Amino acid sequence: MSAYNPPRLVNLAAMSLVRDEALAISSLEYLPMELYPPLFMAAFSGRQSETLKAMVQTWPFARLPLGGLMQKPHQGTIQAVLGGLDVLLAQKVHPRRCKLQVLDLRNTGQDFWNIWSGDMNHVSSSLLMAPVAEDMSRTKHPLTPLVVYIELCLKTKTSIKFLTYLLRWVQQRKGSIHLCCKKIKIISRSKENIKKILSMVKLNCVQEVELSLNQKLSTLAKFSSLLGKMRNVQRLLLPPIHGSVAEEQDHQALLQFTSQILRLQHLQDLHMEGPAFLEGRLNQMLRCLKTSLYNISITNCLLTESDLTHLSQCRNICQLKGLNLNGVTLTNFHPELLQVLLEKVAGTLEELDLNLCGIMDSHLMAILPVLSSCSQLRVLSICGNLISMAVLESLLCHTDGLSDLSLELYPAPRESYSSLGILHQERLAQLKAELWEILTDLGRPRKIWVSPSPCPYCGDDMCDHLSPNA
Repeated sequence: MSAYNPPRLVNLAAMSLVRDEALAISSLEYLPMELYPPLFMAAFSGRQSETLKAMVQTWPFARLPLGGLMQKPHQGTIQAVLGGLDVLLAQKVHPRRCKLQVLDLRNTGQDFWNIWSGDMNHVSSSLLMAPVAEDMSRTKHPLTPLVVYIELCLKTKTSIKFLTYLLRWVQQRKGSIHLCCKKIKIISRSKENIKKILSMVKLNCVQEVELSLNQKLSTLAKFSSLLGKMRNVQRLLLPPIHGSVAEEQDHQALLQFTSQILRLQHLQDLHMEGPAFLEGRLNQMLRCLKTSLYNISITNCLLTESDLTHLSQCRNICQLKGLNLNGVTLTNFHPELLQVLLEKVAGTLEELDLNLCGIMDSHLMAILPVLSSCSQLRVLSICGNLISMAVLESLLCHTDGLSDLSLELYPAPRESYSSLGILHQERLAQLKAELWEILTDLGRPRKIWVSPSPCPYCGDDMCDHLSPNA
């Protein structure tokens, strides 16, 4: 029988009060601070525009995390909130109770609403007083300029229409509003809409850019002029990009793109999925980097041995924390190439993903000594490669001294398959039992995953916290 969780009295009071909009508005001056978030949530869900407009003008916290309540942008609700801000910004003397300094329209702030709604399943007790303490420390600061945080997701016509409305509102109040957009995700294929929206944003505030559509190299080059203006970008995620630098047009497009990468003075994370243009040209990309990378992900593409050599020699990866080469075929590469690359980053590497790389026993044996020296390593994944049981056993022994290693994802041993490549479940179960015994003998609890699938979320092959006492 499930437990009955009755509504809290404070929530019942808020729901009761919001039914009488005139009474709710007239009560705001005397309303206890604790009632503001529940009343705002009740007014928001009921789309009580006048109540929302009035509450914004007396909001007793420094931050209004409105984005945490919005599954989808509702223009009428946003207009009510912005209308309240207009009234507030027009006043020479602001209301005594109002402490509002930040309107946050990002998909954040759920903890704030969970705390005040009494939902204790998602927040720790240490967070209960955090918003109060933070906001009360700012009560003497002036309201203006008001900071508005947004994340741009250029996807559907509806979202673009909403963003256009919001950005025009901000533009018309430049002296009173500071718009801060740290993340941009572009899914829309409309180049006109993208340029229109980005022309209204201060691009030097952007810290993360994600392109989520397959692109031609020539299209990426056209976008790169805007990218070059985002000089504070720290994280760049590129979709599959098609093109051949053997063709003059694509070669010029690559030059245009890399020339703008030179402008990114704070880039730390670089993610490239399926970059067809990189084969034999990785050095051209790497030499444009001006800062040390913390994460580099080059996936599902063809690279040459010279590309891997250039990567291992790149001075910008000496502080690398994450290395992802998922889907980059290394079968025909000299085994020591991986060893040299890992030696370069052994002191800082925390996550290593070599899934579906065509790695053989010789490659893995070559990197075992350096793997054992990766003292910061937390996650190791080599799923989808054909590795023998003997080499897996050796791998477990070599990594036993890595105290931070908390998740290991390994392929089903080669001996689990027939000569025709058919997986034998009984044989796999037997080999797992042998691996369990090895971990028991080693004596340190570990979490490993042994699976014929390269994806750790689509099977029931988890050996959870293998323990020497099991």
